[in-house]
Amino acid sequence: MKKLISGTVITLFICAGNLLGQPGNTELMNAINKVNANFEDLSHRFDIIEKKIDDVQWYNKVGDIAFIDKVFMTGPPLAKEKNPTGQGAGNPVKFWTYIFIPKDANPDKKYPLLVFPHGGVHANFDTYYTHIIREMVSQGYIVAAAEYRGSTGYGAGMYNNIDYGGLEVQDVDASRQYMLDNYSIVDKERVGIIGWSHGAYIALFNIFEYPGNYKVAFTGVPVSDLIARMGYKDQEYRDLFSGQPPIGKSADQNVAEYKKRSPAWQVSKYQNTPLLIHTNTNDEDVNVLEVEHLIKSLKAEGKKNFSYEIFENMPGGHSFDRMDYMEAKEIRMKIYNHLNKYLTPPKPFKSLKDLQKAGYGFN
Repeated sequence: MKKLISGTVITLFICAGNLLGQPGNTELMNAINKVNANFEDLSHRFDIIEKKIDDVQWYNKVGDIAFIDKVFMTGPPLAKEKNPTGQGAGNPVKFWTYIFIPKDANPDKKYPLLVFPHGGVHANFDTYYTHIIREMVSQGYIVAAAEYRGSTGYGAGMYNNIDYGGLEVQDVDASRQYMLDNYSIVDKERVGIIGWSHGAYIALFNIFEYPGNYKVAFTGVPVSDLIARMGYKDQEYRDLFSGQPPIGKSADQNVAEYKKRSPAWQVSKYQNTPLLIHTNTNDEDVNVLEVEHLIKSLKAEGKKNFSYEIFENMPGGHSFDRMDYMEAKEIRMKIYNHLNKYLTPPKPFKSLKDLQKAGYGFN
C-alpha cells in the first residue's frame, strides 16, 4: 500500500511539474503548496505521537530507580516576532523539561544537579539516553533535561521557534534556575552541565555566558564553528540556519552572526569552569576540525582550566562514547570521574563494574 501511495504521489507531481510551465496554472501551484503544507503538518503530528510514546518508555526504562517528572516552564520571549504588535507578542516562550531524581533521595539532604541539553538542530530528549540517565541517577545525581525552543515532538509552533546558539541557551539555563527555585534538595553549589553534539554546543555557551552558574562541564563532540560547518555541510543543512528568523541569512551574507554563534570564535568569554572536551577523528556529523579549532582557540587565548582528548577512529563515529560497547563505557567513566571531582555525588562509581550494574542491571 505504501509503495502504491508513494508511486501515485510521485506520478502526480511529475504530471504537475509538466503543467506548471504552461500559462494559467496558478491554481495548480496553490494546490501543490497546500499539499506540501499538509505533509509538513502531518510530519509534526507523527512527531507528537512518537514523543508521547517515548515519554511512557521513560517510566518503563528508568522508573525503577528514579522519580520522573516533566514540567512546563518559560524562557525569554522570541528574539524576532512575526507580528510584534500582535496578541501575545513579547510573551515568554513555553517549553518542557524532564526531571530525574533518585528514588532513594533523602528529602533532608542536598544533591548535585546535572543540566543535560539534548543534541540536534531539531531533536528532543528521548530514551536514546536511557543508560546514561541510569548511570547518572545511580550515582545520586538529579538531572534536568530541557526541551528548549526548536525541539521536535511539540508541533510546528515550537519547532519554528528555533534559535540555534541564541535564546535556546537561556532556555537551558532557565531549567537550571527552575530546579534551584523549586527543589530544596538541589545543591546550588553543585551544579554541572553536560551535553553531546548540539547539546555540547549549548553547554559551552552556558559556561561562557553564565560562568558562575556551573561548577563543571563536559562537552562531547561539540559543534564549535558554524562558519566551517556551513562550508562542509550541504545546502539543505545550510537552509536550516538561514531559514531561522533570528538568523535570517546565510553565512556568506552575514559572517558576523555565524561567528557570534560559534563557540570557537567566542572563547574569550570562557573563564574558569573546569571543562572536559571529547572528540573523535571519524565523526561523520561534527568534523573533528571544528573541535580542533575550539581547542586551538582556547590555547591561543591562554585558557588553562580545560582538558581534552581526541579519540582515533572509535567505532560509532559521532556517537562513539554514548554507545553500549565496553570501550564507550570506559570513556564514560572518564567523564564521570571529571564531573564527580567537582560535584561529589553520594555514590560515585569506583569501577567499571559499578557503571555496568547501574546502567545495565548486571556487571
